[in-house]
Amino acid sequence: MDFLQDAPVLSHPFRNDRTLRSTLDRTLPADRRAELDADLDALGDYALTAWERTTTTTRRKPELIRWDGWGRRVDRIELTPAWQEGAALTTRHAILAAGHADSPHARLEEFARVYLYHVASEFYTCPLAMTDGAATALKASGHRELIERALPRFLSRDPATFWLSGQWMTETAGGSDVGRTGTVARRDTDGQWRLHGRKWFSSAVVGEAALALARPEGAGEGAGALALFYVETMDGTQRRPELVIDRLKDKLGTHELPTAEIRLEGLPAWPVGELAHGVRQVAPMLNVTRTWNAVCAVASMARAIALARDYARRRSAFGRRLIELPLHAHTLADLQASFEAAFALTFEVAHLLGRVEHGAAEPHEAALLRLLTPLAKLWTGKLAVETCSEALECFGGAGYVEDTGLPQLLRDAQVYAIWEGTTNVLSLDTLRGIGEGLGALRTAVSQWLAAGDDPASARAIRIALDDASAFLDRQGGHRDALEAGARGLAFTLACCAAAALLARQAAWASARGDTRPAAALRRFVQLGLDRLRWPDAGDTARLLAD
Repeated sequence: MDFLQDAPVLSHPFRNDRTLRSTLDRTLPADRRAELDADLDALGDYALTAWERTTTTTRRKPELIRWDGWGRRVDRIELTPAWQEGAALTTRHAILAAGHADSPHARLEEFARVYLYHVASEFYTCPLAMTDGAATALKASGHRELIERALPRFLSRDPATFWLSGQWMTETAGGSDVGRTGTVARRDTDGQWRLHGRKWFSSAVVGEAALALARPEGAGEGAGALALFYVETMDGTQRRPELVIDRLKDKLGTHELPTAEIRLEGLPAWPVGELAHGVRQVAPMLNVTRTWNAVCAVASMARAIALARDYARRRSAFGRRLIELPLHAHTLADLQASFEAAFALTFEVAHLLGRVEHGAAEPHEAALLRLLTPLAKLWTGKLAVETCSEALECFGGAGYVEDTGLPQLLRDAQVYAIWEGTTNVLSLDTLRGIGEGLGALRTAVSQWLAAGDDPASARAIRIALDDASAFLDRQGGHRDALEAGARGLAFTLACCAAAALLARQAAWASARGDTRPAAALRRFVQLGLDRLRWPDAGDTARLLAD
């Protein structure tokens, strides 16, 4: 009789996640843990149920229903079960509302929930991120009427009154180049603004509201002339007829997420602020949505590694369990070390965001947040793809078979490097924030390392940071050379910050008898912190020549 290998078993994502629990133990006051832990435990339970559903049922995609049985255009989207459960879970466990509580710990507590919910949610976290960003942008606008109208819905703890918001920025002319936006805002004789145009990627089209960039009729060209508008998509229980869904995107991954191409044919809209500088009005939401992206990336890494580690303890090959084979164990340890470093950086950004928002940050930390947010997003986005790919390899052929539920991890991971700015876009954004940011990072790294007790790792971190400074000094007067090396610079700074934060966590944990973070620190530093490149422009031209 053939011997069949056991499938990997997912351990409880909260109770068995040492990295998350240790970070919360170090960071949060004890009096804030009871409600949070109850929500995290329940979200861990849901994650187990969702994983079982993934591996025992046929995966579905959302379906666009254009017409009802009597010929009326309805543009209704049929959603997957996880999406149908999304509003109830979000409101019951304060997944979104927690981030807007009156506490400097609010964002950390929010993103702990997001981390546990994300993979199980089938990317319902995407519209949640958009909604969080919209709430943040409206708060920053000071537009009292819109704040009073929308925020109670966005932050509701009742699924019956909860609203999702989209962000409609991307058009056919391109993603990051929003200055080419073609959507026009026209004003009726009664003073009502209406939007006319086409949005090419709308990942939260099932929501009840959205923020959209549009050019007021008669305004000039370029990004500066764009305005930010608030719209509502529903008229009672029916989608507004001025919002037409042309089709749903057929994507590499995030299959359960209904990403749509839409047309706006006079959709009523309200300016969020002045009728210009809409991109500037969007800026407050970027720290929020990019942090969501980073948290979801590390959540995917955690899931992939957890399954690969469990499988290594079950799978027999060459007379031993995989975990007993030195090279396989070495590979898993490398994945774990890089994950813990990425987790440390991402959750420091989450906590820092809350402290800055609530005026509880140190003087240098606003500039630090400005620098670390794009660094965390771009590095975790690339690392998630690498980690999920390596983890699937740990399963051999089973990692390539759809009904194991494993390939979806890799397909979904690719989006993290694209959403909220590609790696190159965010590398250039890092250059814009590095003026004040590098000094703030040096101050923070000194503080983080002061708590550590690993001189060799601390020395490696300082050397890599010095190398990054030397790169900036040498290339600072050569803009093209600086931009060409921006990606390597960004990865180096991200790795230095992550390693220093891991050193802080390792010292705290070691004092309590847990030496595993210290092992992760040593392994991560051994993998190399310096990712700098000194590209030759001549070679670049020769390699790209026809």
